[in-house]
Amino acid sequence: MPGPKDLDPSSSPRALLGAELRHARENARLSQDALGERLFVSGSFIGQLESGTRRMQPEIAAKIDDILGTNGFFQRNCTAANKSRYPDHFAEAAEAEAVATAIKEYAPLLIPGVLQTERYARAVFRGGRPTASEDAIDELVEARLARTHILDDPTTPLFWTVLDEAVLRREVGGPAVMAEALRHIAVLGRCHRVIVQVIPFRAGAHTALAGALKLMSFVDAPPLAYLESLGSGQLHDDPATVKHYELSYDLLGASALSPQESLALIESVAEDYAHEDRDH
Repeated sequence: MPGPKDLDPSSSPRALLGAELRHARENARLSQDALGERLFVSGSFIGQLESGTRRMQPEIAAKIDDILGTNGFFQRNCTAANKSRYPDHFAEAAEAEAVATAIKEYAPLLIPGVLQTERYARAVFRGGRPTASEDAIDELVEARLARTHILDDPTTPLFWTVLDEAVLRREVGGPAVMAEALRHIAVLGRCHRVIVQVIPFRAGAHTALAGALKLMSFVDAPPLAYLESLGSGQLHDDPATVKHYELSYDLLGASALSPQESLALIESVAEDYAHEDRDH
């Protein structure tokens, strides 16, 4: 029986690779847990590979080919499936974000990428890359703005963010940029497209002082938690670990202002920036 054909990179290669993995695994009469055990990963990780929410790395692909007898198919095609416009440490999380049905994100310092405006994103990237060419910054901004389109659908994914008050107070790009960026968030909140809460400085210590947190849920795969720091990120799928971060997020929401109070604060700070810009 001939093996599967190589994938066309232009037609959702990761989803196609996942479908081929499911097909090959079922032909081998292995459950997700059984295949995961032989690869020294969890069954849920195999499920995420099959649903296209996780990247298949070359070393895993080679082992899958060996176990399932697929004649190098997965190793040949995982390179095409892993092509991304995002930095390596964030690519897998960005691609999972694009297919998530619910996203909950705590932002300690910056407006979440999905909610950023063009001028705010440009100021963020220029601040982090002071010597980069304009073309390089343009490419980064384009990739960042592409992520915002996940909110084009009126209901899916559910997007709930908790912003530290520092996000509002840190003047990125100047007062005009901040006024525009915060008004954009307020509009999304007022039209009920996103849920926004602010955890005020007066809340003191809380469960996520160590850094940013993103939780993602899916229709046909287990939830994921993503933690990001300077130039690095970790995607977690262990159920106990994810549950721990889900509790942390719930406690953040309990310590934050209500959505209505949060929107009022965001709009007030935006107005302060607008006045500051006019005074200048």
